[in-house]
Amino acid sequence: MGKDREPVSSLVLYHVFKWSVVSPVLHGYLRGRIYGSEQVPATGPLVVVSNHASDFDPPILSCCVRRPVAYMAKEELFKVPVLKQAIQLYGAYPVKRGSADRSAIRSALSLLEEGWAVGLFLQGTRTLDARITDPKLGATLIAAKAKAPLLPVSLWGTEAIFRKGSPVPRPVPVTVRIGQVIDAPSSTDREELQEVTQKCAAAIHALHDLGR
Repeated sequence: MGKDREPVSSLVLYHVFKWSVVSPVLHGYLRGRIYGSEQVPATGPLVVVSNHASDFDPPILSCCVRRPVAYMAKEELFKVPVLKQAIQLYGAYPVKRGSADRSAIRSALSLLEEGWAVGLFLQGTRTLDARITDPKLGATLIAAKAKAPLLPVSLWGTEAIFRKGSPVPRPVPVTVRIGQVIDAPSSTDREELQEVTQKCAAAIHALHDLGR
């Protein structure tokens, strides 16, 4: 039997980090706009899927859906004392560089069982224009195994936060649009996974096309 919520300690850390760092940067420096927050289920397992163009995407997305979202993180980060405990508390789980290994998938399923929201970028990597050209099946596979709904989210403008060669983030306008929940695939049949994956990609692009 799964849980409805992530641990209290993680919720506390989420709100501290959100209100002290992420929200001021998003709303002040990046002039963030958020649409569709009411679409987010407040509790229960959830697979959040989005486009990806910036290292800022995970904290921005988690801030906007109003609940912690666990992401894969490079396994090297879990070898750093203190940082390891902090990111684990925040829901991060390790993945080997360049691959969504089986242990990472098991970790995602375990977090969903505990009532977390798990975030996955549909393309699996950043794209320069924030579009999804080659959606991967990992998110819908995990949703199918966990019987967890999918939530499409569009991140608009984050690709311009960092300009190549500049270490300082630019104060560009960012818009986050949250779509309607999409039911998990009823099976892990590849054809159904592809169908639901394309549905998620289409929903994200439709939101992204609305622009600022």
